[in-house]
Amino acid sequence: MIHQSVSGKNWILGKYDENIVKKITQDFGISEIVSRLLAIRKIPIDQCEAFLNPKIKNTMPNPFELKSMEDGTNLLIKHIKEKNKICIFGDYDVDGASSSAILSKYLTLLKSDNFIFIPDRLKDGYGPTKATIANIIEQGAKLIIAVDCGTTSFEAIEFAKQHNRDVIVIDHHQSVEKLPPADAIINPNRFDENSDLKFLCAAGVSFLFISALSNKLRKENFFINNDIVEPDLLSFLDLVTFGTVCDVVPLFGLNRSFVFQGLKVIANRNNLGIKTLADLTNLNSKIDTYHIGYILGPKINAGGRIGKSDYGVNLFLTQDPEQAFKISSELSKLNEKRKTIENLILEEATVAAKLKDNLPIIVIQSQKWHEGIIGIIASRIKEHFNKPAFIINIQGDEAKGSARSIAGFDIGAAIIKIKQKGIIAKGGGHKMAAGFSMKKDKIDDFENEIIKIFNQSGCQSSKEKDLYIDTVISASALNEDFFDQINQLAPFGSGNREPKFIIKNIQVTKSMLLKNLHVKAFCKTENNQNLNVISFNSSENTIGTYLLNPKNKMFDFAGRLSLNEWNGKKEVQFILDDLALATN
Repeated sequence: MIHQSVSGKNWILGKYDENIVKKITQDFGISEIVSRLLAIRKIPIDQCEAFLNPKIKNTMPNPFELKSMEDGTNLLIKHIKEKNKICIFGDYDVDGASSSAILSKYLTLLKSDNFIFIPDRLKDGYGPTKATIANIIEQGAKLIIAVDCGTTSFEAIEFAKQHNRDVIVIDHHQSVEKLPPADAIINPNRFDENSDLKFLCAAGVSFLFISALSNKLRKENFFINNDIVEPDLLSFLDLVTFGTVCDVVPLFGLNRSFVFQGLKVIANRNNLGIKTLADLTNLNSKIDTYHIGYILGPKINAGGRIGKSDYGVNLFLTQDPEQAFKISSELSKLNEKRKTIENLILEEATVAAKLKDNLPIIVIQSQKWHEGIIGIIASRIKEHFNKPAFIINIQGDEAKGSARSIAGFDIGAAIIKIKQKGIIAKGGGHKMAAGFSMKKDKIDDFENEIIKIFNQSGCQSSKEKDLYIDTVISASALNEDFFDQINQLAPFGSGNREPKFIIKNIQVTKSMLLKNLHVKAFCKTENNQNLNVISFNSSENTIGTYLLNPKNKMFDFAGRLSLNEWNGKKEVQFILDDLALATN
């Protein structure tokens, strides 16, 4: 463990059994560094092959294991055969957009009449309401499929049933110990579910749903009898990948297979919307989880945050190049606007959060924060203070909030407990993220209750942050061959973090600011090897200060590898996450 990090982080080196490393190397004929990384991640030896080459067929469960899958697919088939109009009601984030696109694309291939309704975040709020259901009924829908929402929409679903509409919910958010009166609720996180698929996002559940649907229709000879080509389910994995990565669900098991295979589908660039957005972003290289999670995903989310909520799903589904370019351009502009708003709010929120830093969690509020941005602010505050963060925007007597948690504290379950006590009017989520709404005069009660639940949970928040490092490497390892070896562990994301390394005894010889945000440094090792590093968003923090004013000090660098591709050239660069004074 190294305590000299200039940003106050503890560097913790990964532990592994050398005998296990040797056995993995011998059994699978892979390099020692890849074997070491597998051992550090505690991947069982008999699962190493499946981890390095995950396949859908080896991880795909029987979709009918999920409660209500039988009822839901039977009901949808009934409406398809009766040629009824079907509404897909989706959430406004990437998971909601990709889930909605999956279902609409599938139904369209079946020549089934369907339309999508994505609520406006500010006007309609999250999930179905009486008003939005009334709108959908007016448009002639006989069946409503709520995706990435609906599990706690009691009043809206009761309203739909009172008007003789059938309702299917396909979701992954936690439920209370009572379910709304939908005809089918397919959700691995419903209170009475026995499956081990709780880690899926809505796009993953939607994929299981169309898999079950295809299975039933095939047995009924539906495709043959109606002269319809059976949809290629693997072609939907690009959409599943976007939902899975952007909803930050753990990339193990089935999710890992989804993303591993989905990235191959994305590489074919057959989805016009995704291709156009990537081209407009100058992403000419092979798209990976970083690009989806940090470049493309935020642009798609910008539509639901501060623009038009249906931009994301329309981008995923469009077959019109002109529309694809128009939506992509607008999303890019909205994302830049989002960044500006975010920076202004974050500055205010950080000041407010510092006043609450004596508490185990942070609850802050304002009457002028943009409702579409507070989720991002919650993430930033959580990361900065290493505590669960609850960011609340007040409009009149109404307050809406967004929350992000730290490992060990189930924030979705906590919100549901508070809702059951009548403190909040609406709310739900999953372990790491949640949303809620309440009356303004309930905020103090909410804060007291959430602190109480946190203290009872046994979870500990700490001002100290840990940076987990896999191993120490030489600067000479920064080459394409080494990068390709490390990349055998991809896709990286939640549950499978990107490998991080230490390079020791580095001298900064020259540094410069990029876009007044990032710092690029030209360095030399003690063996006189050249090393170029980049530190993102560090121009005003301690790391940037040391890089720009090194004063002949020697440093140890902690970071990760990235392959930079430009004009046909490839260069492995070191992305600096932290630095410490050299320990020799």
